[in-house]
Amino acid sequence: MAKPSATAVTCTAAVVWKSGEPVKVEQIQVDPPKASEVRIKMICASLCHTDILCCNGLPVVSTSLLLHFPKVISLFYFLLNAHGTFCINSNIFFLFVDQPLFPRIPGHEGVGVTRNISQSFPSLLVTNPKKPDKFPECSTVESVGENVRGLKEGDVVMPLYLGECGGCLNCKSGKTNLCHAYPLNFNGLMPDGTSRMSVGGEKIYHHFSCSTWSEYVVIDSNYVVKVDPRMALPHASFLACGFTTGYGAAWREVDVKKGSTVAVLGLGAVGLGVVEGARVQGAARIIGVDLNDLKREKGEAFGMTEFINPKNSAGKSVSDLLKEATGGLGVDYCFECTGVVPLLDEAIEASKVGLGTVVLIGAGLETSGNIKLIPLLCGRTLKGSIYGGVRPQSDLPTIIDKCINKEIQLDELLTHEVSIHEINKAFGLLKQPDCVKVLIKF
Repeated sequence: MAKPSATAVTCTAAVVWKSGEPVKVEQIQVDPPKASEVRIKMICASLCHTDILCCNGLPVVSTSLLLHFPKVISLFYFLLNAHGTFCINSNIFFLFVDQPLFPRIPGHEGVGVTRNISQSFPSLLVTNPKKPDKFPECSTVESVGENVRGLKEGDVVMPLYLGECGGCLNCKSGKTNLCHAYPLNFNGLMPDGTSRMSVGGEKIYHHFSCSTWSEYVVIDSNYVVKVDPRMALPHASFLACGFTTGYGAAWREVDVKKGSTVAVLGLGAVGLGVVEGARVQGAARIIGVDLNDLKREKGEAFGMTEFINPKNSAGKSVSDLLKEATGGLGVDYCFECTGVVPLLDEAIEASKVGLGTVVLIGAGLETSGNIKLIPLLCGRTLKGSIYGGVRPQSDLPTIIDKCINKEIQLDELLTHEVSIHEINKAFGLLKQPDCVKVLIKF
């Protein structure tokens, strides 16, 4: 078994010092891994809207809520993950904090490299007509703790914000990916309550369990998934959150039925993942809804059959437009991927009375809102989703295999790239109408 490095490393990282301020590229220190941890040398990462929430303080709630309301279903605490809702009960302990944590290193999408790998990448810009046939290999484990099993130095890996123990009530149920033993972590620290990163002697908080915007990162091995090195590097990065969240929502979360009608509100990386998942599941109609006409072509590349831009139908709501498109019945499944709270009501109204299922997988800075109860009482189902219900160890390898075998196409996701030193440029690119995913290179 490989021995852990006993030496801290100095490396480049993107650090957020204060809510709303530009990210600063700093030289930080990353400690060696402890017994159950691995240190990963990141090769590329990507930018998710959740990272923007992180940079803006990532509104948080107090642990006292868990104590006073142990069996409340919270529909609007999803903002902490930006991809769903979750049920809070006495058996699940999510690590919340009372205040935003700074300084902090964002990033929860990426693949983590061993020595002697080239760090120069061919241009992957969408404006370059000649994309390489094969991307460089992914990042790998740099150092492992003495108690780590199943990982060794040199492995290609993906840091994740969810773990999977396989033995807790939730894992054994096979119905959810929200593991009791290795849950979502919002306290910015490792499981032992400390940080492995610092700058000038000051502790740096982690983002979830990841902080992929650092050249080196230490993560508990239970939050790491091995990646087949045949997987294209940028594609693996995108599977760490956004695309998988959407794909899994259609596949694992609700198991879209063959021949069904699906609506997808928002055609970003998550929404395009839903489109692809619904296509693979055999949906007969996949209706994409977005305010950006440029998303039509992207959606069609992933299997979208119809496109609606509400701006082109003044005076009509999204639910009205979807009902018109389905003869007044509504859709079998409606996926809300934008995080715009009023659209949740529209998604519910757009689904079939008595039969419709609505999946909430988008989130924004709004932390609460009202929904109309009567449409829900009329036999519709509302379900929240984190990471699309995908279990890191049990399900993610299946998605990776499909990507390698070209059953899932991800080329259309990559539209822009920046270096870690241009990290603030990435935020501007994400606002561009032609942008889907931005690759961050180290």
